[in-house]
Amino acid sequence: MRQAFAHSAELSMPVGDDPAAVGAAITVALCGHWEHEPPCPLAPHHSQAQRDGETVRVRTLFAAEPDQEPEVRRLIEQALRTGEQSRPDGATARWQLLRSEAAEPGPDELAHAERLISN
Repeated sequence: MRQAFAHSAELSMPVGDDPAAVGAAITVALCGHWEHEPPCPLAPHHSQAQRDGETVRVRTLFAAEPDQEPEVRRLIEQALRTGEQSRPDGATARWQLLRSEAAEPGPDELAHAERLISN
């Protein structure tokens, strides 16, 4: 049975680059492309990025079978370490990974986590 998990990261990203590109990179790693028909093939997920100057904090909430959690985290980590993602306009957003770690879904994420589990 699927469970909810979270992953947190902190990046350094030039101010002109769009932090949403990080979420796109994670979706590409998990689903093959940032635009795809639902459901997500491996793990329904949602990434949120918040910028503070050149620092970007990314939090990914995902639902997976417990035995799939390590693979999902590996793919997320790989996407974060890649440090770049092409954008639809042809430009490339770039970043440097500063920190990445497993996290627990927070109380404010529980309703969203339940939706991901049921997808």
